[in-house]
Amino acid sequence: MLKFIGLFTVLIFFITSLMLFYDNEKKNEFETVLENSGPYIGATYPNNFGVYGQGIKIAIIDTGVNYNHPDLYGFGDTGKVIGGYDFVENDNLPMDTDGHGTQVAGVIAANGNIKGISPESKILAYRVSADGEGVASELISKAIHQAIIDKADIINISLGVNRTDNEIDSAVNTAVDAGIVVVAAAGNSGPESSTIGSPASNPNAITVGATYNNVANSLVSTLEINEKQFEAFPMVGTKSIKSPIIAEIRFGEYSRDKDLENLNVKDIILLAERGGETDDELVFFSDKEKNAAKYGASAIIVYNNRPGIFFGELIHEFVEDGYKPSIPAVSINQQDGLEIKKMLGKNITGELNVFYHPDYVAYFSSRGPVSHFFIKPDLVAPGVFVNTTTSNNGYNMTTGTSYAAPHVSGTIALLLEKNPDLKPNEIKSILVTTTDPVTDSYGKKFSVDETGSGRINVTKAYNADLIISPTSLKFDFSNEKKLDVKELKIKSLSESLDDLNVTFEETENIKFTHKLEDNILKISSNLYDNYEEEYESRVLLKHNDVVYQIPIQIYINHATFVTLENDGLMHFEITNPVDWVYAKFTVTNKDTQISQTTSITPKKSDGISGLVGGEYWIEANIRTENDTTKSYQTVYVESDLEKEKSSFNSSFQFPQKPIIIIMVIIVVVAVIGVIIRK
Repeated sequence: MLKFIGLFTVLIFFITSLMLFYDNEKKNEFETVLENSGPYIGATYPNNFGVYGQGIKIAIIDTGVNYNHPDLYGFGDTGKVIGGYDFVENDNLPMDTDGHGTQVAGVIAANGNIKGISPESKILAYRVSADGEGVASELISKAIHQAIIDKADIINISLGVNRTDNEIDSAVNTAVDAGIVVVAAAGNSGPESSTIGSPASNPNAITVGATYNNVANSLVSTLEINEKQFEAFPMVGTKSIKSPIIAEIRFGEYSRDKDLENLNVKDIILLAERGGETDDELVFFSDKEKNAAKYGASAIIVYNNRPGIFFGELIHEFVEDGYKPSIPAVSINQQDGLEIKKMLGKNITGELNVFYHPDYVAYFSSRGPVSHFFIKPDLVAPGVFVNTTTSNNGYNMTTGTSYAAPHVSGTIALLLEKNPDLKPNEIKSILVTTTDPVTDSYGKKFSVDETGSGRINVTKAYNADLIISPTSLKFDFSNEKKLDVKELKIKSLSESLDDLNVTFEETENIKFTHKLEDNILKISSNLYDNYEEEYESRVLLKHNDVVYQIPIQIYINHATFVTLENDGLMHFEITNPVDWVYAKFTVTNKDTQISQTTSITPKKSDGISGLVGGEYWIEANIRTENDTTKSYQTVYVESDLEKEKSSFNSSFQFPQKPIIIIMVIIVVVAVIGVIIRK
């Protein structure tokens, strides 16, 4: 169990050495509201209405909080930290000796030389880890339950475990049921998929990934060769350029002086391998860049000498005095580097660009999916180069999803001050549906498994009037099922839905239609062809000049089954493939996340019993002699009360055809009577 700190500590050390550092004796030089990230996400907008998070209590479950820091000063009823508990030392003084919790607290509620997102909110500090490196799930659970007792409005958890933990998830569910909004950092195990653990994996928590920030160092690169796009990362110390560099690419071995002295590299883009000829030969990236620039190269691309990507630093502790990078330097992975190297015999021209792009998902930010049935993370927020408070009463720049999550917690405090009656699911709806899209360096939207619905936009969230449920849609198709209908429940906080405008992002092979009936938006999805296994789209709702977006994921099942349910007993029948030999079913209650499993064969059919009313998620692993295929369904089980009501109503229903016949006879008799009377 590890604290969600950045995976690239050394990288961040060098990055921060480039940033504007502040001496503790120069506190009056600070500006307000986390001077970069706060205004960028619109966090200053509610301040125009006098809203700063006043009266809102935010529980921070972390390494404690330094309540002696001048921006977080005071412990007790009159201080910034109004209470809490130290579950490590088992006392009532949750003082931070590590720094992580103080950094989180500063992003949320600092109110001094720097100001957090909700500077007038109060903190409940729960210390569950001494060093931030390890934390017991039991302590996280205890802290959550204590926050419920202490009547917190929001719980921020910027640490967790790298797996699903039932104890933590149960505590999160209890908190949400008690009306507390739970915010969790996604973690720093990206860019691999399925790297989100508890509590961030809980569908009831608001899970936050990290983007870059509104600072000059938020740079991205593009590299295109023969219309193919490669993933490239600017090295620390590289500056943005005014226009792309278009030039021939040549290979320069390790970009040492002896590699380039007899090679004409003037005005070209140099490709070089990381490291040197032997494992013990040390060739700094700064040396590679300096040599390339010395011989006239326009830029340098360094590919890894082992599988995977790396992040290079041009500025480091061993750099020569007075050294300043003069040409763009980017890194790429080994596979791409070797592919480009093979292309170079034909005088290949490449196009390289380095530019500012703050809405870019951080490489380390943990990704989904967590489940087929809901999206994680829910959204992203700035988590790179965040300036905040430290445990030594100072300030520094820090990086990680740990610092993206408190941007969201602080925003929730602003929303709750404006409208204290909002429930956790309503807060989540407002935040998730009012985000802005996040794109890669080529302008393509990141997938929802990488960024959820998008980057938080506090201004839009503050002005939001609609509560939309659910906050994402899942369509499951198969060869037998190419039409599906889902519903969005829409609630207006103040006005009617008369001016609601609904559109969809164009999606290949998928056609969407919609119909609004009262407060239910019925969305039909029609699959024309199933060339791909998965598709993504979005439904866009415009209301009172605010655009809400709901991500859509579409999955094509290549195996199908039928679910049969009666009186809480569920059975399954496989319809495709016909040659199946074994199937395992996992049935999960949406509300409790409690799962049950069963397995069947063509000769043995076991079911699942004891199901109560509610929505269930069903995942099937269907095996043939050759492979295993997953298939999914969502099923609603009626409660006993719903069944009684349905039975009661049906007992008073008459067949429609006899009623019509009787009415016709009555009319005929009445007409004949009138004629006789005349």
